[in-house]
Amino acid sequence: MHHHYNTKGVCSVAIDFDIDEDGRLHNLVYTGGCNGNLKAIGKLVEGRPADEIADLLAGNRCRLKSTSCADQLARAIRQAEQK
Repeated sequence: MHHHYNTKGVCSVAIDFDIDEDGRLHNLVYTGGCNGNLKAIGKLVEGRPADEIADLLAGNRCRLKSTSCADQLARAIRQAEQK
């Protein structure tokens, strides 16, 4: 299933991704933000269990912010799991 998440408090403005029937993350794309770093996150998480990714990235902070693009992905996954 495809998911779209509007980020808050970070440079990227949105995250799109799919979670398959086995709960694995695919096709992660960030809109905006640090292009190279966010593409790298997409490569690292491709095909891995979404709940594992959310646990791993939750709470990650960027500079003095209370969140990061990685933390926003964790929040997006948790929101998707509630649907």
